[in-house]
Amino acid sequence: MNGWTIPAIIVAVLLLMLALAVRIVKQYEQGVLFRLGRVLGVREPGLRLIIPLVDVLRRVSMRIVTMPIQSQGIITRDNVSVDVSAVAYFKVVDAIKSVVAIENVRAAIDQIAQTTLRKVVGQHTLDETLSETDRINLDIRQILDVTTVAWGVEVTLVELKDIQLPDSMKRAMARQAEAEREKRAKIINAEGEHLAAAALGEASDIMMAHPLALQLRNLQSLVEIGVDKNSTVVFPAPLMTTIAELGAFLAREQKAAAQPVPAKDVAVPVEVPAGNGTVEIA
Repeated sequence: MNGWTIPAIIVAVLLLMLALAVRIVKQYEQGVLFRLGRVLGVREPGLRLIIPLVDVLRRVSMRIVTMPIQSQGIITRDNVSVDVSAVAYFKVVDAIKSVVAIENVRAAIDQIAQTTLRKVVGQHTLDETLSETDRINLDIRQILDVTTVAWGVEVTLVELKDIQLPDSMKRAMARQAEAEREKRAKIINAEGEHLAAAALGEASDIMMAHPLALQLRNLQSLVEIGVDKNSTVVFPAPLMTTIAELGAFLAREQKAAAQPVPAKDVAVPVEVPAGNGTVEIA
């Protein structure tokens, strides 16, 4: 019994030492090896052996990390209070720096991103914040890259995610948008009236040169009115004038036809009053 105990203990110790010596570095990781507190280098993905109780292997993920930036209360350059939230994407490009240069790289980037977001957005007006988000994103990313390069981290992308406005500002912007739409509608209406007036002027010139064109237009208006089967017919004023002139012309013709035409050789007696009597001249 005692003969098997010592070999069993030795085997158990060897297995324990082997378990402590074996490390697996995943494909998306890099291992930073410390020996007695000093950095020996980076270990690539795969099965790695270390010296137990002497070496320490720190695994560092090289994948892109998505980090939300919590909403920040910011006052813009035109003194408007807004709440802005964003999201940042970063990845480790130097595993040794990310372990040695800073204690917690994620927390550090989170804090520097919040302060940078307040700084950059505070330098813009509200309209610029709403319309020039691409430029603001680029400015935030550039500032973060300058700071994080010493940590072995690269910020790949920063995007403003949400911009919350006060209710009073929302109502004011809604009124402004409505006024802008009304302005465009009035401008379009005025341009249409201008073009219509020009077209009507050209049409009137043509009708002045061709008087019958106006009568044909009046008749077309009557046809259009008759389509609706209205009980009331409205005659345009020019047509009424034409009808009156035609009636006067017919009356003159009838009066002229009713008067007899005197012959050239027939004497017509004319009565001329003279004194107390009447003198008839042949």
